[in-house]
Amino acid sequence: MNDKHPRRIVIFDTTLRDGEQSPGASMNLNEKLEVAQALAELNVDVIEAGFPIASPGDFEAVRAVAQTVRGPAICGLARCCEEDIDRAWEAVRHSERPRIHVFLATSAIHREHKLKMDKQTIIQRAVEGVRRAAGYCPDVEFSPEDASRTEMDFLCQVVEQAIAAGATTVNIPDTVGYATPAQMATIISTLRNRVPNIDKAVISVHCHNDLGLAVANSLAAVEAGAGQVECTINGLGERAGNCSLEEVVMALRTRADYYHAFTAVNTKRLVPTSRLVAGITGIHVQRNKAIVGQNAFAHEAGIHQDGILKERTTYEIMRPEDVGFTHSDLVLGKHSGRAALANRAKQLGYELTGEQLDAVFRDFKALADKKKEIYDADLIVLIEQQLRAIPETWTFDSYQVSCGTGRIPEVTLKLLRGRQERCAVVAGGDGPIDAVFLAIEQITGIDAICKDFSVHSVTVGKDAQAEVNVQLEYQDRLYRGRGLSTDSVEASAKAFLNAINRIAALHSEAIAQTKTI
Repeated sequence: MNDKHPRRIVIFDTTLRDGEQSPGASMNLNEKLEVAQALAELNVDVIEAGFPIASPGDFEAVRAVAQTVRGPAICGLARCCEEDIDRAWEAVRHSERPRIHVFLATSAIHREHKLKMDKQTIIQRAVEGVRRAAGYCPDVEFSPEDASRTEMDFLCQVVEQAIAAGATTVNIPDTVGYATPAQMATIISTLRNRVPNIDKAVISVHCHNDLGLAVANSLAAVEAGAGQVECTINGLGERAGNCSLEEVVMALRTRADYYHAFTAVNTKRLVPTSRLVAGITGIHVQRNKAIVGQNAFAHEAGIHQDGILKERTTYEIMRPEDVGFTHSDLVLGKHSGRAALANRAKQLGYELTGEQLDAVFRDFKALADKKKEIYDADLIVLIEQQLRAIPETWTFDSYQVSCGTGRIPEVTLKLLRGRQERCAVVAGGDGPIDAVFLAIEQITGIDAICKDFSVHSVTVGKDAQAEVNVQLEYQDRLYRGRGLSTDSVEASAKAFLNAINRIAALHSEAIAQTKTI
């Protein structure tokens, strides 16, 4: 749809709701508030803060976001039932722009196997839900779940009735990522042509990425007339994730000549927001990820490098500065001062307090003694480590390890609890890292199961920092841990300990009764 005048596309971010449903990506209250504030600074139009009826914790998080975050509309999700809608309103009512988002499945497969409802009952339940939500606030969104697999005639009926009941946005979810771009465009065009009151609501799309088509489907919907796109930072979400916010926003900006549409997103905050969400969730962005990946603006081929030097647009369709990358990677050394560090942190999108800057500068100096050059990526992980610090029941002091092919590894590990030193000597495990983990368990008295372990280099070179991320399971709950060091075994120890400290923070009373050495 190429209208003469550019259209403003509403960006509806669901990182805190659908994005948090990614396995292992759950956030605590403070982390959700931090992400919500970053989304406000990114200037998204709507923040779907959660599903208030899902749990007391989800309710409190949505309410806290509604009470503290200003700018975007704050939205709570609800099924088409009274309890859900009432709870959603209680959570979002203190927002300056509250929205209630109600949903009900409409596809034949959901009607038959999940809901056990006929079409008329579905319409009745949808209308009742929208009316109840509209009685609380004027901004109501309705989603016919699994819309892309719903019969077109029935979908038109449901949408028409929902709008008549008070829905101001009708969202068309591709719930299982089944649609193709041409199909999605046809659905939107058909709704615009056949639903008589469609002009009274904004058409939205919510596309999942099971076939890798979420962004393509969302753009096809915009081209066909959709006015809102639901998306997440880094494409987080159920299964293969959702439409990636940064990709759809930059596609609309870069190809404004084709889509004749724009968003209000502050694109220079895309990279900092991406890094924030990756750091909090522990789900890292692949290097070749579009827009925000580490290699998104890297050029290695000689022909490409030659072209870039002569004219940037030969091989770059966007400027790295426009999405939040710095123009060139900073190289700092041990002689660099606090002012240079503070200035670069600000350029990277971080506003540090004096206390935070002191802590980062201390870590920076320690790192500078270990490696010759410190790059932007090194600095970012140092900052993120300080911004997301948790109370440390245990702190790492030192380790020694002896191992080799055919030998049982032996580790001597020293931890600090306050000023008290605790030491363990362990012979066992299938390698030095496993032995370190066993020693940490022995000292802390916390027996956890390691469900995931990953290590990657932050920058390049043999002296690059290793960043280790782990997920530990304790009492049927997952805890993330993160550790950094130029020594990968030490980084692993710090990551395990970071997760153990998260466990300790939530189970302090029980752990206090656990035997330690």
